[in-house]
Amino acid sequence: MKILRFLLIAISVLPVSFGAVAQHGIDNPVTKAVLGVYENMLRENPNDYMTLFRRANEYYHHNEYIRSLKDIEQAIKLTPQSDKDLRFQEFMLRGAIYSITGRHAQALADFNEAVNLDPTSYAAVYQRANTEYELEQFAEAKADYQKLQRMNSRSSESPLGLARIAIKENNLGLANDYLAQAVALDPNNADTYVRRASVRKQMGDHNGAVDDLILAVSSDSKNTKAIEALVEYGNTNYTATMTGLTNAIRQVPDVGMFWYLRAVIAQAHCHYLSAIEDFNHIIDNKLYNYHGLHASVAECEFYLGRFEDALKDIDYALGMVKNDAPYFALKSKILRALGRYDEAVEAGARALSCDRNYADGLLEMGLAYMKKENYKEANNLFGEAIMTNAENPYYYMVRAWLLGEYMKQPEAAAQFYDQVASMDQFYLDNIRSLKGFALLFTDKTTAAESWINNILTTVPDYDGMINYYGACFYAQAGDNDRALQCAEASLKAGYGNLFDWMYNTDARINCAPLRDDLRFLNLLHRYNGLFESK
Repeated sequence: MKILRFLLIAISVLPVSFGAVAQHGIDNPVTKAVLGVYENMLRENPNDYMTLFRRANEYYHHNEYIRSLKDIEQAIKLTPQSDKDLRFQEFMLRGAIYSITGRHAQALADFNEAVNLDPTSYAAVYQRANTEYELEQFAEAKADYQKLQRMNSRSSESPLGLARIAIKENNLGLANDYLAQAVALDPNNADTYVRRASVRKQMGDHNGAVDDLILAVSSDSKNTKAIEALVEYGNTNYTATMTGLTNAIRQVPDVGMFWYLRAVIAQAHCHYLSAIEDFNHIIDNKLYNYHGLHASVAECEFYLGRFEDALKDIDYALGMVKNDAPYFALKSKILRALGRYDEAVEAGARALSCDRNYADGLLEMGLAYMKKENYKEANNLFGEAIMTNAENPYYYMVRAWLLGEYMKQPEAAAQFYDQVASMDQFYLDNIRSLKGFALLFTDKTTAAESWINNILTTVPDYDGMINYYGACFYAQAGDNDRALQCAEASLKAGYGNLFDWMYNTDARINCAPLRDDLRFLNLLHRYNGLFESK
């Protein structure tokens, strides 16, 4: 989730061209003046249908749909039947209001009126087709989209509409063909590429889907749908995604977003060395300047055990942004790893000064207090973290660990473990593994092993994290042989988190019991390329 946050912020700060900024909203001076004129005119003549229409249009463009609808309905009542041009515009406006407010049946009636008044209007037929689609009147919508094609063969709206219907009818091949037509007609429309990528993904054409998402980003570097889809695709189709991005970088090496996406996906996949290389390329070549680049580098360095380097980079990021709760929480984590516990507490406090309800800030400050043996304060902070995010089982596990092993309150600890064991919904599969640990720590060994084995055998392990948790579980259960099997599977999948392998001791959700096993150390040495550059 942190990676996604950095990604979205990065998108928002990419270089843009600035022009005059208009004041939007009904309260801006220009709009207030215009509405004031209309008000005066209608006070003198309440039946002035033209002014009613104009005011309705003004309200519509400022998202004041209730006021707009009231005016346009009165205008329609007053406008003479002979004034076909105005009545056409009125029905189009009311239809648009009905559409945007989800009243599609009423919208369709108005668009029908508009088409009857002007059968040659492309806009009226287009709006009617879209409304028919929303009402699942696919035969009628298809006929109208085909009519649009006859009216304007160079418009991409017809094949896009026909593609939507084909998708609804589960005819993916036909949808792909229509989307290819739309791309040919409008090759710079990022949304069309995103839509075709979705179709290609369902058809199993992963390389084609990745290519489309990259083309979408090329067309619009701030298209969040394309960017998020590409990052998500990287989680499940890593090789295809990274190959596509690498090819794009070869063709256009100066596009920072491609480097950034490749870095973010590598980071999410726990390939921290590759991520650092790409992040630094962006920084060194000034492809764009963004404080999150240094924060991302810091996080990668932390997971590689490069704590001093990580501290320098997170301080650099904080020097650019000053107040950022996640950055201070990361700094607290780094300082704790360096044994600088007073400073770790201070960094946690700075995180909470930015956002008192930031759960990870509460967690990190609590863990720092644990290192200072201030267990009472740590317990309070963990309690706050639970109240802030009651659905995250990790906070319960940490508090149970504190209560059981440090505050010598086994019954209180068991209550928190039981709460995790009773959870049914988990937002990530690796987090779902925590239920197995909770069962194990309350001596429900058989149920615990069954839970973990089910995850290990049924969940695809894209980045090695699932097997990492398996290694931790079996290490804590005293079964080093099984733990080593999971560890090797995790490393083979590319889990390059040296901090987790060698340093993490939190909440007994770690592989600490393996660290004295020579077989484990030899295994890490064999996969040393995940942690150190060649």
